[in-house]
Amino acid sequence: MDFMQYWQISDMVTKTLFFLLLALSVLSWVTGIVRVLQSRKLAATVADDLSQQITAKQPELAGCDAAQRRLVTEQTLLKHIGRYRFASERGLPILGTTAAIAPFIGLFGTVWGIFHALHNIGMTGQAGLGQVAGPVGEALIMTGLGIAVAIPAVVFYNLSVRINRRVMYQANDRAHDLLATSAKQVATNSRPSTVTATQAAKDQQATQKDAQHTAHYRSSAPSQG
Repeated sequence: MDFMQYWQISDMVTKTLFFLLLALSVLSWVTGIVRVLQSRKLAATVADDLSQQITAKQPELAGCDAAQRRLVTEQTLLKHIGRYRFASERGLPILGTTAAIAPFIGLFGTVWGIFHALHNIGMTGQAGLGQVAGPVGEALIMTGLGIAVAIPAVVFYNLSVRINRRVMYQANDRAHDLLATSAKQVATNSRPSTVTATQAAKDQQATQKDAQHTAHYRSSAPSQG
């Protein structure tokens, strides 16, 4: 008995399980390929995108002090890193669910097929090896189909998770660099104002001393004459 003959004698439950596994297989392949491609694209652009987001925020931070600038920068980075994490995990539940339930769906189909095979053998009254081995062996097709559906889903899931870890590492590494750069810019921008204020105070003291010397000179000039 080949697969077509097995299909013809299968009942509605077995056919439903077969189409369910077929749908899960197509869905996992499409989701896995799309997820891997999108994760690779995100890994290539995450660092530049974070830099662009922080650069776009600079005009809004022009009048803020150092603490406010750091707070806004941190919140902006955290918000976009959260978006990257959400985008990178899209589709993973489908792959994980398919990998987890596909073997059990196939196993259920096998148990159902063996049950009906043994029931038919009991109805005919023939319990020889030939009458048992054939139907039971063909019922195992569903188990093999479930495993065949689960294996690609597991591969795509693990590959996507590995790429997503690299994405998050690059995003966090770039975020720390941007925070350090922002802190340096704040320190650089605040230093000239401090120097200017100090210099102005020194100039004012020098002017006062010159005025005192001039007044003293003018007051002592007649007595010398």
